[in-house]
Formats: sequence, structure tokens, C-alpha cells
Amino acid sequence: MVSLDPSTISENQYTVPMVREEIIEGTMPWVRFKTAIGSGKLKVRKPDKEFLEKVKAIAATAGETFFLSDTDQQVLALALQLKTSGYSPLIATDDYSIQNVANLMSIEFTSLATFGIRFQLKWIRYCPACHKKYPADYKSKKCKVCGTELKRKPLNKSHIN
Repeated sequence: MVSLDPSTISENQYTVPMVREEIIEGTMPWVRFKTAIGSGKLKVRKPDKEFLEKVKAIAATAGETFFLSDTDQQVLALALQLKTSGYSPLIATDDYSIQNVANLMSIEFTSLATFGIRFQLKWIRYCPACHKKYPADYKSKKCKVCGTELKRKPLNKSHIN
């Protein structure tokens, strides 16, 4: 796992409160996080509800709803809110679902330890046991026919510009 050091970046940096809960206390990432907040280099902001709702809608159309945590959705919502306010946000993440949704919203992202996504993906959910297909935004995690846990696969993909 690559750890981002906020003190090495000169631009404005923002994160959401839920990120703090995901960092293990006493680790080097936790020390860097606390130091960056204390020095004012990293600002913690909760996104407005309207931006969170927009992210949820976009994630649903892309089939990413079940693969984005609440924290992921908040990060994307804050980036969208900052973009709407005239900033040019850049999300640093290796999470392909975050990258996929960010790309749909025309928000830049950079990978830390991977190459990142090369295609914009639209997903379909399916049952690996009985092969029943479901829309990407299907609410249940289990097949309504046989009860098997659903998986996902790309429905289509297009190159990222």
C-alpha cells in the first residue's frame, strides 16, 4: 500500500471526515494525516447532500453502487462540489470504482500504485449459478431465483480520452 504524504503537496487539499475513520491510529499514514490537518495543509469538509445524491445517481447508472463505500461516495461528492465551485479537483486513488465514477463526472484522478483504469466501464450484475442477469442498479446482493450472491461483469466499455 502506498501512503500519500499531504505535506509534500503544495496545492489545496481536501478530504471528508469519514477518511479519518479509515486510517489506523498510530500508523505513519495517521501521523501524516493529523500533521497535515494541524498545519492547515489538509482541510476536512463534508460534501453537501445534493452532490452526494448526484454521485449516487451516477454510480447507479454505471453499476458501481455496491462497490463504493460511503466514504468513497463522499470523496466523489466533495470533488464534484469543488469542481462546481471552480476548482480542478484531482482524486488520488487506486480504487477502480472511484476512478470509473470520477471519469463519468469528468473529474481527474491519479493512481498511486496501479496503472489506473483504461476504459470507462458499464456493468451488469449476474448470478454465477443460474446465469440470470440483473440491471447494474439492482438493489439486492442475492439472486431472486436461486439465492446465490451476485457478481458483476462489464456490459460495455469505451476508451478513456
